[in-house]
Amino acid sequence: MTSDKEMNTRSWRVGTFSMGGALLLLGIFLLLSQFIGLDFAHMLISWWPIIFVVLGLEILLYLFFAKRENPVLKYDFLSIFFVGIIGMMGIGFSFLSSSGLLDIIDKGLSREERTFDLPNLTQPVTEGIKRVVVHTEHYPMIVEGTSEKEVSMFGTYTATIGKGEKLVQEAEDYIGYEKKGDTLYLNMKKLPSQSIGILDSYASMEATLIVPTNVKLEIISNGNPIIMKPRALGNDWYVERASDVSLYIDNDADVHVSAIGVHELLGQTGTWDYSDQTTEEANQEDAIVVNPKTGSFKMGKGTHNITIVDAYEVSLNTVN
Repeated sequence: MTSDKEMNTRSWRVGTFSMGGALLLLGIFLLLSQFIGLDFAHMLISWWPIIFVVLGLEILLYLFFAKRENPVLKYDFLSIFFVGIIGMMGIGFSFLSSSGLLDIIDKGLSREERTFDLPNLTQPVTEGIKRVVVHTEHYPMIVEGTSEKEVSMFGTYTATIGKGEKLVQEAEDYIGYEKKGDTLYLNMKKLPSQSIGILDSYASMEATLIVPTNVKLEIISNGNPIIMKPRALGNDWYVERASDVSLYIDNDADVHVSAIGVHELLGQTGTWDYSDQTTEEANQEDAIVVNPKTGSFKMGKGTHNITIVDAYEVSLNTVN
């Protein structure tokens, strides 16, 4: 006959086999996720109920094969606790998946900073168009003159996004345009951004605007820096409320530059002719009085005007 000691030695604790099976499946799935790129979170959602099936089968098998008339179940509580943790994780992942939060978290964790080309915008400038008005966002912009009869814009944007995502699919996603009478209006759009923990995203853009030199150009800025290269200017340009304006004038240009209400006028020594008229502006918050400057610069006969109003800094450069 088998003694009680031998029976105790041969008996197993319910939960041990379940924990072993759970560890085996967990290890296999982790291995597959490393080598063939399976999504571990989605795999856990799929197979976690099997753990409880195995645990229930283990109890039934123990009761069926027990050689005693009144078998006593013995539980391995540490193993069952471990199995329960895996089960709770599966329930949690299932809830996140059904609510859509799992996909959001997955996209947030996979975000990275990437740079893309902006889709090119090209708009013909017909004989009836005499003026181009540009409303900018706070992104840096380069403006150049051209002899071509069209307005075009191109550049790059940098964003923190998930794999396979793109913020800008076509030109209309970052700029709007409309013709009214003799004017072509261009309105820059703010790129999408958000601030929600791991889903924080920020997008910046650097665009180049090419404008025909024979039409009048007006730029209404939003505190963004602007680089201007008018080349052989054949009409007037106007810029308002830019932060910094870097102006590059050809040596053979025929322009008159006026800077009005500007805090800093930079350039070669003796370039700017300063006006005695200054405006005083009181800062309500810290009671500091600032005195914006007004200056002008003439190249050639000064036939065409470049007017810069309410900028913080204007830098004048002459190029060959």
